[in-house]
Amino acid sequence: MSTENEGNAVPPAPSAPPVPVASPDASPQGHLPDGNAPTAPLPPVPPAVEHGPAAHRPGPAPDGSWPPPPPATAAYTDGGAGGAAGAGWGASYQQPAPKPRGGRGGLVAAVLVAALVAGGLGGGLGYTLAKDNDNGGSTTVSASDGSAAQVKRAPGTIANVAARALPSTVTIEAESSNGEGGTGTGFVFDKQGHIVTNNHVVADAVDGGKLTATFPDGKKYNAEIVGHAQGYDVAVIKLKNAPSDLKPLALGDSDKVAVGDETIAIGAPFGLSNTVTTGIISAKNRPVASSDGSASSKASYMSALQTDASINPGNSGGPLLSASGAVIGINSAIQSSSSGGFGSGQSGSIGLGFAIPINQAKYVAQQLIKTGKPVYAKIGASVSLEESTDGAKITDQGAAGSAAVESGGPAAKAGLKPGDVITKLDDHVIDSGPTLIGEIWTHEPGDKVTVTYKRGGQEHTVDLTLGAREGDS
Repeated sequence: MSTENEGNAVPPAPSAPPVPVASPDASPQGHLPDGNAPTAPLPPVPPAVEHGPAAHRPGPAPDGSWPPPPPATAAYTDGGAGGAAGAGWGASYQQPAPKPRGGRGGLVAAVLVAALVAGGLGGGLGYTLAKDNDNGGSTTVSASDGSAAQVKRAPGTIANVAARALPSTVTIEAESSNGEGGTGTGFVFDKQGHIVTNNHVVADAVDGGKLTATFPDGKKYNAEIVGHAQGYDVAVIKLKNAPSDLKPLALGDSDKVAVGDETIAIGAPFGLSNTVTTGIISAKNRPVASSDGSASSKASYMSALQTDASINPGNSGGPLLSASGAVIGINSAIQSSSSGGFGSGQSGSIGLGFAIPINQAKYVAQQLIKTGKPVYAKIGASVSLEESTDGAKITDQGAAGSAAVESGGPAAKAGLKPGDVITKLDDHVIDSGPTLIGEIWTHEPGDKVTVTYKRGGQEHTVDLTLGAREGDS
């Protein structure tokens, strides 16, 4: 069933994101396999988000642990109010008490002030096709074109890309120890049997649950979780007794994707596995914050690729491909204007889908395969999660009374202080805490970045080297 959030509070969304900048076409590399992936809808995220994972509502700043602080009282149904001071990178947040719900809640994402529907566990939409029992004779005339079966689709056509990619995509079924769960998508990452997907797709199976991955040809394999990153919303699973003929999908360069480029999404919307849809890149660097709405939820952040390719519950974790067939993103969330549809109670696509850029996802997946734990870049400062268009403000105090600027951390070494408002990271405009988090996480620890900030009405620029934090907790 779907992972759509049902009446749970969600963190606020950042204000208007920076204007997307077009870049050269993505260039695929290597051989491309096939796949199928699902997506689940999500509710809106309140306005404040902190520099690392941070709180989303007013109240004391969170501590310095991983999970960002949740909104204190914001409700999904009414969007919630106000912002809260965020804690330092990796600070935990206080999620509002969830309302009763059936099954696992879906990711709640926010882009600007819009409600996002996360592409997480898909709903198992069942339907039957009625057969015509009319015994009368058929009046259909069949064509005698004997060459129909010999039709070949030229490289670069949607049909050709789909034919090459589908065999390397899988439908993932995750079930918790108490029987709850849902369906999602993933794709073959390497020949050793590693499959990349969303964290929220496999979250139900983390503690003693069951995982299976089914290929389009019907072959089904048991799988185990290799590692998962809540903040990035990326996970890697591995097939047990993996076949020797796996064909990893070729990975493109998401930095070179341009607005207007054609896109192809593969997944299992509403449980309909091996579904292929098309569209374009509608925008780049779209700040998105997401949460499944549960009391123990930790926020995820991304500077997403936005696409109008149809993405629905059940597409989560599936590949977003370029016109040449290279993976440029992982489908993760959609914005929806209403609930319901197909009798599932889930919202459907309105042409606003969001994917994690593959350059970021590749780095995360490699770390998970290598150590089993995610590694996050950090600046070592707590920022406010209040909705704003002015920038990401460093709070006066960090989580649990800790310092807002970590002693000896990157921000401290660069001279940043509480009250400073960060307005740019390199050439990317920063309009809020969530936007800053998403942008920092597109980098790796050790990267050098240029930070533009305001202090006392004066603008300053400083270079700093990003630090590292390992693990989600």
